[in-house]
Amino acid sequence: MDYLFYLFIVLIFIAVTLLAEGVLIWWNTTRGPEAQRIARRIRLMSAGAHKGGDEPLLLKKRLLAEVPALAKALLQVPRVHQIDRLLEQSGLSWTVGRFFGLSLVCFVGGFVVARVLSPVLAFQIFVALAAAFLPFFYVLRKRQQRLEKFEEQLPEALDLIGRALRAGHAFPSALKMVGDEMPDPIAIEFRVAFDEVNFGISMQAALTNLAVRVPSMDLRYFVIAVLIQRETGGNLSEILNNISTIIRERLKLLGKVRVLATEGRMSAWILGLLPFVTASVIFLINPGFIRVLWVDSAGQKLIAAALVMMLIGFFWMRKIIRIHI
Repeated sequence: MDYLFYLFIVLIFIAVTLLAEGVLIWWNTTRGPEAQRIARRIRLMSAGAHKGGDEPLLLKKRLLAEVPALAKALLQVPRVHQIDRLLEQSGLSWTVGRFFGLSLVCFVGGFVVARVLSPVLAFQIFVALAAAFLPFFYVLRKRQQRLEKFEEQLPEALDLIGRALRAGHAFPSALKMVGDEMPDPIAIEFRVAFDEVNFGISMQAALTNLAVRVPSMDLRYFVIAVLIQRETGGNLSEILNNISTIIRERLKLLGKVRVLATEGRMSAWILGLLPFVTASVIFLINPGFIRVLWVDSAGQKLIAAALVMMLIGFFWMRKIIRIHI
């Protein structure tokens, strides 16, 4: 009887050990760092492919959302793959389904808050729609920051490719060096381009996909230079060195322009936030005094007119201080 008891204890120990190991293996293969890295690279490849014969449509359909039924429904949304590409360009790990879910949550939250502030349906819908676009503006902001960081890293990457070519390495190997030795976001983009070449996609298609995933004019110069050199020949390392020099000079000039435009940018922020700050202070001091502004019909019309004029002024000032080089 004692032997059976000891055997039972040993079997329970083995079962618990195997269960723990199975859970650990499942976690590493589905949620671990390596699995997340591979999934991100697959999403980049699926979102970045151009309209051609190499476009991985099955990957796109599968990765629009984590729930298969929702992913199938999202395929019916017009231009859904452009939203997917926008999310990948921002560097966020969101899926399209999660993006729409956050937009819906913001819409409902904005509607509830507007309903508490005012009984007017038009005002409630306006606030709800404005709140629904908050995730979209956040994605655009993250995308802009990622592109700026990518452009700052691009000259160094071109120098690294040029040095690798002068040392006798092949061009795909130079792409791999950039992916292995440089930080993100430029590293992951060049790793994806190298992986596409390894998977059998032509160099022209891989570089075109890279230019689609990263809408940078400087990167397009690099892609065009490489494609022309592969057709006509020439010293590619010298060409890349000239491009990196031009990009550095452009970034230097852009930095000077941004410094000169700082005053206008600060003025835009102050003029844009001043009405809201003033209204908040008045609301804290005397809520009944300013409540008339959004309760009375005349005040609501004034608010609508002020918001429209502020929006026009915001875009006008943004147009003035946004200088393209």
